[in-house]
Amino acid sequence: MASPGIFEEAHVSAQLSTLSRIPTTWGDEVRELARQANAVILAHNYQVPEIQDIAHHTGDSLALSRIAAASDADVIVFCGVHFMAETAKILAPERTVLIPDANAGCSLADSITADQLRDWKSEHPDAVVVSYVNTTAAVKALTDICCTSSNAVEVVESIPADREVLFLPDQFLGAHVRRVTGRKNLHIWMGECHVHAGINGDELAARAAANPDAELFVHPECGCATSALYLAGEGLVPAERVKILSTGGMLDAARRTTGGTVLVATEIGMLHQLRQASPSVDFQPVNAQASCRYMKMITPEKLLRCLRERRDEVLVDPETAAAARTAVQRMIEIGQPGGAE
Repeated sequence: MASPGIFEEAHVSAQLSTLSRIPTTWGDEVRELARQANAVILAHNYQVPEIQDIAHHTGDSLALSRIAAASDADVIVFCGVHFMAETAKILAPERTVLIPDANAGCSLADSITADQLRDWKSEHPDAVVVSYVNTTAAVKALTDICCTSSNAVEVVESIPADREVLFLPDQFLGAHVRRVTGRKNLHIWMGECHVHAGINGDELAARAAANPDAELFVHPECGCATSALYLAGEGLVPAERVKILSTGGMLDAARRTTGGTVLVATEIGMLHQLRQASPSVDFQPVNAQASCRYMKMITPEKLLRCLRERRDEVLVDPETAAAARTAVQRMIEIGQPGGAE
């Protein structure tokens, strides 16, 4: 028979174990609820810093979805916008996918509907449809190959030169792909991200002039991407300092840069990750107002409620998901999607 002292020690140990799981802060409670649910918390680079810091993984939407699909989590909590949570469900159909606010949409994804794509395809019946991952599941299901901003050129170049290509939905990324590939039979949907479209060339030129030694990190969805290349072409900014990059590409470049100042043209949430990646560099937004109101709908309070109440669940019709999954898998087979969007 064990002595009373052993039982007492075991009781104290159990109490301490229980106490260690009692949340003392918002972050502690989020992590404890996630542990209880066997949930993985994913945060997009454009989320508020508090959300980014508490997440198990922070990054771009496709990379996060692939991480979730490869994990052993039962529940995926996607802190991003709705199409991103849909993509996670497409790649991990057997998991429960939650989003802290089901109303967190996306102006770019909403710029083309499945019906609009069907009509466009009917006008070009032999064309290959290339859709940016920033699209709804219904649009992906009508797509031949998906792409990201980092591999869009590679995806288009994989298509026979004599085939027409319907590229959607972002007009600025499409223009970048056409410029790089020189492809004349690339038709571009005139959609845009309201945040990236609002970062204009005049702003970029003025900020570059005020910071003549700065590097430029420009997302290809930005309306100022062409202006950035013009500045380089005219010698107003050394060409090696102008970089058209996905969010993942920006992080890679941030870790390598030896410069003192970097001007960043993308949603301002990205600055948090860049500053963590390279604390000695002064990362400045080209437009300090470039904040996505949809991304910022995800708040600490809503994340906590999502975990407490297991809401809001994101569902994708199995037939739609299967067709969309094929388009995503074709993209991955062509080449690693890198830093994605």
